[in-house]
Amino acid sequence: MRALRYFYISRNMKSKQAISALSALAHDGRLAAFRLLIKAGPEGMAQGDLAARLKMPPSSLSTNLMLLANAGLVSSRRDGRSIIYCADYRAMRDLLGFLIEDCCNGSSEICVPLASTLASCAPERRC
Repeated sequence: MRALRYFYISRNMKSKQAISALSALAHDGRLAAFRLLIKAGPEGMAQGDLAARLKMPPSSLSTNLMLLANAGLVSSRRDGRSIIYCADYRAMRDLLGFLIEDCCNGSSEICVPLASTLASCAPERRC
């Protein structure tokens, strides 16, 4: 039931925010970077490590990360000489919640599992 409660609380995303987030993710490189940051967890990943893992030039990665940050999907922090990027799990959950907001007219057999999935991906944010 807690998952279903979260599902209804997360209805605070607006269409323009969703369009911005989906637009930022609608590119192979940005989607790959975002998925890698999701896998990295709340600790995030240094920009250099991201570039190496994605086999992407640092300048291209910087642009992609800037667009993801402008869409509110990632954040960064400085750690010494490195910049650490982290996925914003709350923004991800809000986007997913927005997409399934009116799922199947509220059919619980479909919506409850989706809401449970949203509630289960809640790592503590560190960036």
